[in-house]
Amino acid sequence: MSITGTTAVAARTARMERSTSESSVLVEINLDGTGISDISTSVPFYDHMLTALCKHSLIDMTVKATGDTPIDVHHPVEDVAITVGEVLKTALGNKAGIRRYGHFTLPMEETLVTAALDLSGRYFLVFNADFPSAKIGEFDSELVEDFWQATAANALCNLHIVLH
Repeated sequence: MSITGTTAVAARTARMERSTSESSVLVEINLDGTGISDISTSVPFYDHMLTALCKHSLIDMTVKATGDTPIDVHHPVEDVAITVGEVLKTALGNKAGIRRYGHFTLPMEETLVTAALDLSGRYFLVFNADFPSAKIGEFDSELVEDFWQATAANALCNLHIVLH
């Protein structure tokens, strides 16, 4: 496994590559973007999820990932999330000029979700969201929590996600 990264603190950007025996991942991020995404993980719902994250957070992100998806999508999903967390941490740099805390509540049809974030440099995740089915299309619902777990752990943030 190798992780390399570069950052331009003023631009709040980062790029990292991660290679394991199960996957190969490239993630580029611009925290001061406009929501542009170029996502290709070979996992259609995951691509949709990451694209929506970029669009609504106004973060520009490129994700290119290949892996052992014919066997299971868990490894590529987790390895992308680890890399996303790392590039978030790197792009934030010393966090000068940002607000440490943030929260958002999203109503979407019958669903109401609140996410609260603390960019403390310490990791913790609370994920209180039960899914009505084990799959979202062909995507295992449990991987949503795995994504946030790996992202928060590697970004070193406190993240609370609550489905009301």
